[in-house]
Amino acid sequence: MSELNTAEAAPLGVSFDGGKGTIRVYSSNATKIELCILDDTDFRQINSTLPLKKGDYDIWATTSTKLAPGTKYVLRADGPEGPRHTFNPTANLIDPYAKAVHRENQREYYCVAIEDTFDWQGVTKPNIPLDESIIYEAHLRGLTRSNPEIDDDLRGTYAALAHPSTISHLKKIGITAIELLPIQMFISEPRLMNMGLINYWGYNTINFFSPQFRYASEAARNAGPEAIVNELKTAIRELHRNGIEVLLDVVYNHTSEGSSSGNVFSFKGLDSSSYYRMDDAGHYQDTTGCGNSLNFANSHVVDLVIDSMRYWTNEMQIDGFRFDLATTLARDENNTFNSHHQMLQRIQADPTFNESKLIVEPWDVGLGGWQTGNFPDRFSEWNDRYRDSVRRFWLTDIATARNSGNHWNGVADLATRLSGSQDVVDGPTGVLGSVNFVTAHDGFTLHDLVSYNVKHNQVNGESNRDGTSNNYSFNHGAEGETDDQAILATRRKAMRNLLGTLLLSAGIPMITAGDERAKTQLGNNNAYCQDSMLSWVNWDTSRNERDLEETVGFLTRLRRENPVLRPKSFGNYNLMHEESDRVRWYSGWGEIMTDDDWGNAESRTVARFAEHLNADGSTNRFLIVAHGKETAAEFTLPSEIVKTRFELVWNSAYDLPPTTIESYLPGDKVEMSAASMMLFRAVDDEAISSENVSV
Repeated sequence: MSELNTAEAAPLGVSFDGGKGTIRVYSSNATKIELCILDDTDFRQINSTLPLKKGDYDIWATTSTKLAPGTKYVLRADGPEGPRHTFNPTANLIDPYAKAVHRENQREYYCVAIEDTFDWQGVTKPNIPLDESIIYEAHLRGLTRSNPEIDDDLRGTYAALAHPSTISHLKKIGITAIELLPIQMFISEPRLMNMGLINYWGYNTINFFSPQFRYASEAARNAGPEAIVNELKTAIRELHRNGIEVLLDVVYNHTSEGSSSGNVFSFKGLDSSSYYRMDDAGHYQDTTGCGNSLNFANSHVVDLVIDSMRYWTNEMQIDGFRFDLATTLARDENNTFNSHHQMLQRIQADPTFNESKLIVEPWDVGLGGWQTGNFPDRFSEWNDRYRDSVRRFWLTDIATARNSGNHWNGVADLATRLSGSQDVVDGPTGVLGSVNFVTAHDGFTLHDLVSYNVKHNQVNGESNRDGTSNNYSFNHGAEGETDDQAILATRRKAMRNLLGTLLLSAGIPMITAGDERAKTQLGNNNAYCQDSMLSWVNWDTSRNERDLEETVGFLTRLRRENPVLRPKSFGNYNLMHEESDRVRWYSGWGEIMTDDDWGNAESRTVARFAEHLNADGSTNRFLIVAHGKETAAEFTLPSEIVKTRFELVWNSAYDLPPTTIESYLPGDKVEMSAASMMLFRAVDDEAISSENVSV
């Protein structure tokens, strides 16, 4: 579209003005496009056909009184033949900008024209500061499907997301934002449906504007597409009312139309050559592993995504986005990742997204696809190095030592992750450029990470070939479920270590739904096609699961109340000031870490002492101690930190947070349990001398 973009041009899709409706559609190669108005009662009956006229910038349009709110419609397009084209003048096509799409069956869909009307009741977006964010990655249906406090006909729906019991749980565990797995309309692959399975996760989008109808309550589905949209808006409004943001996991990198042999639903029938990357022989250039990749060298495709984001941000009041396989979105005309790609630049420059959380999954499966740390400022990145480092320290290193007597790694890598991963995100966004996670929807749950050495994906129907085999997991002595109480206790402590590290690290923490309750998928690390109790969050919890939930809520509260536990920037060694905390690292003997300490794989105890200067001149100081050996050890509190007492506020060796506070002095020796963490609050006995503070 050269210098013009849809922020300046007439909107695509359906719009209404003066009792008339206008539809605008992009296609560069079509020779004919028609709007087919469908019968109200029989969607297969076409009541009228209206030709669209091609105008500037390859935008086709028509205006008619026959196009009104509630009108059912499809598009049809014709064009040249050839390997790059998939035109079929008899195929019914989904409008790429449709706000509501109805699915009649696996192959038949139609659009419904709707007006955007909703009473937000004065509720506005929470706009949580990024440094205060704690993200909860959840599947909309799986989060509430087994919740007994919700009526059965509402469980797993948009309405259930706004249920008081759902909101109460989210607030109890202290999250600030729920990140929903894809809710833009998606469909299941024919291969899965032939196996009696579905695409449960939803990473198979067919339309980027309309919400997934399957997540609406039966009452909303019966009332029509506008009711479905309003049910989702109601959930967003009520979450906002309670101070919880809503982020969307969006799949803009590919569509459900698959490869050249896949079905034709929308983009392929309108102009496959323009929407998708392909060569002149018609072979799709796939960097997503899903059969196709949208062509982001085409500015019209960029427009499509920007317009979709604006719609969800403005009309649906979404607070931000997590971009699936984001490297594909920034591939240029040579199919090469470009950190200055127009897609990224336009998101950065668009004032619509000034307050939006923008999170990228910084990789895809194409050549040069792994781009962690290479996205520009304003984008926070899923940090897979964080995930792997933390898992190695607490799990596979300990497993190796149990088997061989020696650890693979010392504490250097863990310390880097606790400090914000400056080796990965050393840019203007600082530590907030890293989204830290130990688990995600894709992979083992937290419970399974400490309970299985290998994946168990047989129920997926692929003979256990699917899912990664590189999990950095450790079963602690028995594969899967066991009655061995010692193993179970060690696993619970391992989960607390992993969660404690996550919630005490610099960066933005992301918790996977169900991990706060030790949800298991019985060793399945790729449950993308399992819509069952296997994937749903458990609401019938045991005492141990409730204890873990209490620990999560306790740690998120500590993080929320203490800015030193959620820094905005990388720390420094010498001075604390308003823009940077002072951070020092100590060995298990309470002495400043040396090069030998950092390089020794058997040096497995480290302490991070951080000091934050508050606006009123007071200080906020904490000491985090991690001990990564399966033997108990003495830790010496640093004697150089004078005029201080240390209050032990959390010890991962125990199932629940403490009810009383133990106090220690510099130089005191503290007994640490095998493979555990401690968190101390440093309290001044006297004011810090002015020579140690820079304002």
